[in-house]
Amino acid sequence: MSTPADPSQPGGPIADPGGPSTSTSVLERTEPTPQLAEPGDHERFSHYVRKEKILESALSGEPVKALCGKTWVPGRDPEKFPVCPICKEIYDGLRDPQDGED
Repeated sequence: MSTPADPSQPGGPIADPGGPSTSTSVLERTEPTPQLAEPGDHERFSHYVRKEKILESALSGEPVKALCGKTWVPGRDPEKFPVCPICKEIYDGLRDPQDGED
């Protein structure tokens, strides 16, 4: 008769599935809610700008300043993005405008 092979050695038999086992746990990671103060967040929204400023920008190519204070040259379709929450608050009268006008 031969002696049984050691399961801990390479080439040894596979351990019995009913034998000792290891457990795996799941680490749940929650991402923080993005705040508008992060760099680049202004790019994710459409912004409120005074109508006359949009027209001036279209004619001159000069940048506009949104109610929230973001300055840029408009060029994308605002319908494709959600409204900036700060611009919305200002528009609704909850904050003072930051575009330099009353």
